[in-house]
Amino acid sequence: MSALLRSLRIHQWVKNGLILVPALAAHLAPGLQAVTALVVALMSYCLLSSAVYLTNDVLDAPYDRVHPIKRERPVAAGLLTPGSAVAAALVLAAVSLVMALGLPRPFFLAWATYLLLATAYSMGLKRRVVLDVLILAGLYTVRVVAGATAVDVPLSRWFLAFSVFLFTSLALLKRAVEAFEARNRAQGELSGRGWQSEDLPVLTATGLACAVAAALVYCLYITGPDVLDLYRRPDLLWAGLPALLYWVARMWVLALRGEIHDDPLVFALRDRASYAVVLVFGFSVWLAS
Repeated sequence: MSALLRSLRIHQWVKNGLILVPALAAHLAPGLQAVTALVVALMSYCLLSSAVYLTNDVLDAPYDRVHPIKRERPVAAGLLTPGSAVAAALVLAAVSLVMALGLPRPFFLAWATYLLLATAYSMGLKRRVVLDVLILAGLYTVRVVAGATAVDVPLSRWFLAFSVFLFTSLALLKRAVEAFEARNRAQGELSGRGWQSEDLPVLTATGLACAVAAALVYCLYITGPDVLDLYRRPDLLWAGLPALLYWVARMWVLALRGEIHDDPLVFALRDRASYAVVLVFGFSVWLAS
C-alpha cells in the first residue's frame, strides 16, 4: 500500500489546481453549485492523473531503472508489480470517469482529450523531440479548458493564448532541467526521451521566447477592449507584468543553475518567491476589479 501511494504522486495533484483558474479569472460567484462542480472536476482529474502516472511507470520501468532518481519509483524498484499498478490505474480511471459523466458534456470531452493525449504521450510520443513538449503544454491547457467547461465559464481567446505560451515555456523548462542533469552526468541522451543534453541552448532560447510571448499576450489583453468586461481599472493590471516576468526569468535561472529537480509547478509550490509573486499578481487583479 505504501508503494502504491507513492506511485500515485499525490504531490503532483497541485497541477490540477489549474482547473480552478478560469472560475477565478472570470470572477465567478462562489455558489454551492459552482463550488461542487469544481470540487468534483478537481478530484476527477486528480484520480485520472494518478492513473496515468501508474501506467507511465509501468511503460517507463526499463528507462527508470537506469536513472539515478527515477529508479527509486516503486515499479522500477520492484516494490510494486506491473499488474498491481495497471489494476489500480483502471480502478482510478473508472472512478474518475463516473465523476466526469456527472458534469456537463463539454467537461467530459475535455476529460477524454486529456486521457487520449496522456496515453499517446506515455505510449511513445514522449520520445518525439518537440512534439513531446507540445503535448505537455496541451495537458496543462486541457486542465484549464476543463475547469471552464465544468462551471460553464467562457474562455477568452486572450486567456487561451496566454495559457498556451506560458505552459509551453514551462514544458520546455521541464526538459531543460532534465537536459541539465544529463549533461552533469556526462550523459548524451535523456533517459526515455528524444532530447540530447546538447539541446539545452535550444530549449532555453525557445522557452524564454514563449515566456515573452505570454507576457506580450497579457499586455495586449490589458490594452484591448475585452478587459473592460471584468475590470473597472484595467491600468492597474500592469503591476502584474513585472511579477510575471520576474517569476518566469527566475525559474529559468534556477533551472540552469541546477536548483530545480522537479516539475516546475511542483517546485513553485515549495518556493517562497513564487508565493510572493502570486500575492502581488492577485493584489493587482483585486485593485483593478
